[in-house]
Amino acid sequence: MRTHTPSSTSASPPLPTDPEAFLRHLFDVAVRRALPLENMRAMLPPVPQGGRTWVIGAGKAAGAMAQALEQLWPADAHLAGAVVTRYGHTPPRPTALDGQPPRIDILEASHPVPAEAGLAAAERMLAIAQAAQAGDLVICLMSGGGSALLTAPAAGLTLADKQRLNQALLDSGAGIGDMNCVRKHLSQIKGGRLGLACAPAQLVTLAISDVPGDDVGVIASGPTVPDRTTCADAVAILERLNIDLPAPVWAALRDGSLESPKPDHPVWATHQVNLIATPRDALQAAASVVNAAGLPAYILSDDLEGESREVGRVHAALATGAATGVGRTKPHDFSAFKVPCVILSGGETTVTIKKHPPERGLAKGRGGRAAEFCMGLAQALNGHAGIWGLAADTDGIDGIEHNAGALVTPSTLTRAAAAGVSLSDCLTRNDGFGFFNAIGDLVVTGPTHTNVNDFRAILVMPDSASVE
Repeated sequence: MRTHTPSSTSASPPLPTDPEAFLRHLFDVAVRRALPLENMRAMLPPVPQGGRTWVIGAGKAAGAMAQALEQLWPADAHLAGAVVTRYGHTPPRPTALDGQPPRIDILEASHPVPAEAGLAAAERMLAIAQAAQAGDLVICLMSGGGSALLTAPAAGLTLADKQRLNQALLDSGAGIGDMNCVRKHLSQIKGGRLGLACAPAQLVTLAISDVPGDDVGVIASGPTVPDRTTCADAVAILERLNIDLPAPVWAALRDGSLESPKPDHPVWATHQVNLIATPRDALQAAASVVNAAGLPAYILSDDLEGESREVGRVHAALATGAATGVGRTKPHDFSAFKVPCVILSGGETTVTIKKHPPERGLAKGRGGRAAEFCMGLAQALNGHAGIWGLAADTDGIDGIEHNAGALVTPSTLTRAAAAGVSLSDCLTRNDGFGFFNAIGDLVVTGPTHTNVNDFRAILVMPDSASVE
C-alpha cells in the first residue's frame, strides 16, 4: 500500500497515491481478519474428560477450520471426523502439522449445484454424528457454501430433483434466507436434523457467518441449529418463485410431514453456538486500516441485500454526493461523509438471471454478484474522476468463475469502449466477468479459505484532487 505519511500539522487527510492498490489491500486485510486460525482459540470447548471428540462440518472455509482445530486441539486428546469443502478449497497442510497424520478428513464436493460427492459427504456426517455417545463431544464446523456441499434429499426427491431445485433458486434472485428456508425443508440433514443425530453427545457449533444478520439458522442452512421457519414458509416461497416439485413432496410440505426441529426441542438445551468470524469483523478491520492512513471510514452496513446492480447504483449516488458536496448547506459545511473517505459495506446481494428468447442470439453471461455490483456502480458513476471502487466475495470466488470480484476506476468506461466491450450489453446478459476481464480489472485471489460474504469499498476523493 502506498499512501502519504500523515502529518500532525496537516489540515486535511493524506490521499492514497495508488487507489487500486489501496482498495485491494483493504480487501486482503478484511479476508485475513476472517481466517479461522486467527479466531478459533477463544471459542473452543473444554476437552471432554473420558469421552471422545468428533468433528463434522461443511462450507468453503471448512478445510481451513478443520486444520485450525487440529493445530489448537491437544495432540494427546482424541480428535477424529470429517468435513467437506468445495473442490479446490482444501488449504495446503500447515507446517505446524508437518509429520502428523491428519486427524480430520477433508472431503471435497461441488458448489453451488450439489452432486454425488456432496451426497456421500452428507452420509459420512450422519454416520459420524450417530456414532457419538453420551460423554462424547461433537464439534461442528460450519461456513457459507455448506448448503450445496451437504446434500441429502428428503423422501420423494432424487439428487437430480435437488440439482434442478438448487439451480432454479440460484437463477431466481431469491435472498439467501428464502433459499435456505426451502433447502431446510427438503433435506434429511439441514434445518437442525444433523444436530438431532448427534444426541446424546454434547454438541458445539463453531461457525463463520456469511449471512445478513449473522443468523446461524441460515449459515449452510443450519444443519446443527434449530429452525424457526416452517413448511408453510417454504411453500409460500416456492409458489412465489414458481418453482415446481413432485406432487408427493408438495403434499408432504403442505401437511407438515417435512417440518424441521424447532427451538423448543430438548436436544438444544445444552447446545453451544459460537461465531468465530463475521462480516462486521472484516469491515471493522478494513476501517482500522483506512483510519490509520488518515482517512475517515464509513461502514454503511454489514448485511445489505437487494439486486446487485441496483445496490451498486445506490453506492454510486452516495459517493458522488459526497464528492461533489451535494446536500451541504454551504461549501465545506457538514455532510454525511467527509471527503476524502472510504465507504465500506458488506452483505449478500442477488443477481436475477434474465432469460432471453433464442432468436435474440444473446449468449448467457458469466458473472457473480460482485461483478454485477461493479457494473451497476460503473454505469452510475459514468467515469467520475474522483471515485474508485472494489467489490469482491471474501471466499475468493464470485459466482462460478475464478475471480473474487472486480475494480471500478474513473477510466473504466473509456477503456471498455476502447476494448470494444459494451457495458449495457454485459448488464443485459449478466456478464460482469466478461466485461471486467476485457479491461483487465478482475480481482483474482484464488480460494481464500474463509467466507464472510461480500466486501465492498468505495474510495471518494474531492473533485479537485489529483492522483499521481
